[in-house]
Amino acid sequence: MQKSKCCAPDWSVQNNCISDLKPKPLYKIIYICLITVFLKGSSSAASNQQQPDPKKLELTWKVYQNNYLGKEQTLNSLSIRNTGAENFPALGWKIYFNYGKRTTAIAGNDAFTISHINGGLYTLTPGKSFAGLPAGQQIEWKYLSNSWVVNESEAPQGFYLVWDNAPSVGIALNAPVISAPDERRMERYKGDKELTQEQLFVLNERGRKSNPLASSNGAELLSAGKIFPKPLYYKETAGYYILNPSSKIYADQNFSTEEGLLSDDLKVIFGKKPGVSSGSSAAAIILKKDTALRKDEYKLSVSAAGVVISGRGAREIHYGLQSLKVLIEPEVYAAAFKQKTVRLKCVEVQDRPAFAFRGVMLDVARNFQPKQEILKLIDLLSLYKLTTLHLHLNDDEGWRVQIKSLPELTDIGSKRGHTVDEQDKLIPSYGSGPMAGVNSGTGFYSREDFIDILKYAAQRHISVIPEIETPGHARAAIVSMQARYRKFMKSGDTLKAREYLLRDEIDTSVYRSVQQWNDHVIDVSMPSVYHFLETVSNELIDMYQQAGAPLETIHFGGDEVPAGVWTGSPAVNAFKAVHPEIRQPADLWNYFFGRLCAMLGKKGLYLSGWEETALRKSPENPRRWQPNPLFLDQNFHVNVWNNMSGNEDLAYRLANSGYKVILSFVTNFYFDMAYTRKFDEPGFNWGGLIDLEQSFKFIPFDYLRNQRTDYINKPLPKSMLAAFEHLTAAGQKNIAGIQGLLWTETVQTPERLEYMYLPRLLALSERAWSASPAWVAEKDTVRAGSAYVKDWSRFTCSVSREMKRLDHYSGGYQYRVPTPAVRIRGNKAEANTDLPGFQIRYTTDGSVPDVHSRLYLKPLSKSENLRFRAFNTLGRGGKVTAGAAGE
Repeated sequence: MQKSKCCAPDWSVQNNCISDLKPKPLYKIIYICLITVFLKGSSSAASNQQQPDPKKLELTWKVYQNNYLGKEQTLNSLSIRNTGAENFPALGWKIYFNYGKRTTAIAGNDAFTISHINGGLYTLTPGKSFAGLPAGQQIEWKYLSNSWVVNESEAPQGFYLVWDNAPSVGIALNAPVISAPDERRMERYKGDKELTQEQLFVLNERGRKSNPLASSNGAELLSAGKIFPKPLYYKETAGYYILNPSSKIYADQNFSTEEGLLSDDLKVIFGKKPGVSSGSSAAAIILKKDTALRKDEYKLSVSAAGVVISGRGAREIHYGLQSLKVLIEPEVYAAAFKQKTVRLKCVEVQDRPAFAFRGVMLDVARNFQPKQEILKLIDLLSLYKLTTLHLHLNDDEGWRVQIKSLPELTDIGSKRGHTVDEQDKLIPSYGSGPMAGVNSGTGFYSREDFIDILKYAAQRHISVIPEIETPGHARAAIVSMQARYRKFMKSGDTLKAREYLLRDEIDTSVYRSVQQWNDHVIDVSMPSVYHFLETVSNELIDMYQQAGAPLETIHFGGDEVPAGVWTGSPAVNAFKAVHPEIRQPADLWNYFFGRLCAMLGKKGLYLSGWEETALRKSPENPRRWQPNPLFLDQNFHVNVWNNMSGNEDLAYRLANSGYKVILSFVTNFYFDMAYTRKFDEPGFNWGGLIDLEQSFKFIPFDYLRNQRTDYINKPLPKSMLAAFEHLTAAGQKNIAGIQGLLWTETVQTPERLEYMYLPRLLALSERAWSASPAWVAEKDTVRAGSAYVKDWSRFTCSVSREMKRLDHYSGGYQYRVPTPAVRIRGNKAEANTDLPGFQIRYTTDGSVPDVHSRLYLKPLSKSENLRFRAFNTLGRGGKVTAGAAGE
């Protein structure tokens, strides 16, 4: 799921949590008070002076070397320059910041002391040798971080300063300058090599000689068919139908919603809604019921006489309408409200999906996305025939949906900022900084907002799955309920204070999660936990009912609970005393999900979760997971994300055992992973690098066939490959569908959100909807390779066509414009992109090309100052490639 460093080493825990609620003995309280008085006195000299402006501190983060001293660690540095006119003091302050890696100070480098607070929050305080920072001077502090650094998304962020004499006030510092590293020092392991520019160029050229319309410079793109994703049957016939503002629509009974949405779409094109015909004979577009067609199957017929879309129900008619919309040339959307006629190619289409479940998971907990951006995503899912939006509504860093009976969840859990006790907000995460409400660290959907989202999705045949992450990744809820507890304890209402408590307040369990939290797991032995989860579930169900939206399941997470939880909980010990069957944490796990499953069953729902909900440790090999037989007959639906580190076959083992599996693989469909291994390419990399082809080449029922390397491109051992369990015929029936996922640790704006999921979401759509391509079934490797290249060329042409549409559709999307690859041949430099149809422009003086730079049309003389950049139809450019690359 959302492991940011799945193979991170085990580190000792330092419990410095701001929100530590454990009662302290009286002598400790006296000691703390005396220390506080002493520290205030010792810093009085600094605090009595005029404090310099922290904004005058200029920060620079630099990466020196991966695999420093031959270990899986990186040497980094943080430099601080005082650009002000006043000296910066040696005492009386600390700098807070967020960092996704665990750090170690270098011995002897004691200018600063780094301390872990909780999660990714650290502080930097003056050390023994720091004597202040004179005006105009700079100090560099080197340190080590675990694992490797691949790109700038791994930089520390959200820096702010707190003066000791004003501990409740955080002052935001300027974002650090990121110093690009020497690429030669960025190897992740010995022999680690990325594809060269020349190799990328050659890959981009596949199929283009045989498809002259797949031009790199904006020629008309005519793929094998104009319907996307690729339909089951598609045939173009002679002629065109001319659609105009006077065209009318006729819809059979029960298709009024689809008729209304089509009218809205045509209004965008023509500036007015079409009329409604009382009979099919006078209509230009007919929406027709046909019970002879299968579930999810539709027919689209465009002739010179008009358009007929047939299906057995509203969902099928909806799919036909989306095909009609993508049949319209993208240029039509570019000239919205100005069209007098639209020419539709005459076609015959009969189509149905490969999988019933075709979804996208969006994490709105780590960084919040506004309602309007959710509606835009629903528009996209609808257009490309996806069925499901899975909303990850809570995590350690945020609670994002209003629950009116528990106002603390959003009063506290939806906000991040500097705090001394977390009574009003959560501590900063992912660079959200000291101020709540100024960025995506803060935000939630009101009840009315969420109902609006559900209505909008239901109209477009998109189901919304709410996820309430438990028992781990639940810190926002835990802290919110602790704040509630404190509030009612102050008023003397002990019963009300404990009503929804999620963690034993005197739990001494020691653990640290992958994301570095040490207090983020719900205590599943407490009755108040189940009262909380049922209260939340009931309000969610009520919102769905108010919206008239379908709800079949609630996703209760179940991911990444670290070792050590519940071991120091008095509540757990008391629970064990009356439940002798509970002997170890794994037994509590089974108890917890068994109760949730029973609770949902009474409400007519089934339970969904991450794969761990359906797993147990193998008695023979504690490092290997195996299906848990306890829930096999409970209709569990599990998202399997882990196809790494010996678990490559896990999805098939679960499906073969009887669990309903949604393929949600990190190495193919985690859209928060970086697209390529370039320092300025955003996203994580712990699950590999995921370009468009990594998603496209996925084979749902035989993915082990082309999974021969691990996430860092090292070949998997032959013994491991031979031991993998393949999908059985019975298991194939349990593959419920495919899901793309976008965790938002590095996604702080709607623009970045769209960049991360587009164009990769189109590969997801193709793989989840379209029939298995010919190259999958072909046994001859040469013929299979040839068929693959042909299909890839067809697909990239289709994607390029759709990108032109998405420049304008639903207000336009900020998708990733491809980065040129450059090949050097002799004295000439050639450039291309993985997607055809984008203009490439260049400069010869080392400057960044813009939309006015010269258009690349033929090979150029190579030069160290040659720069290439691709642009879309709106003149928005991608990333820059140097022209002498590949020498």
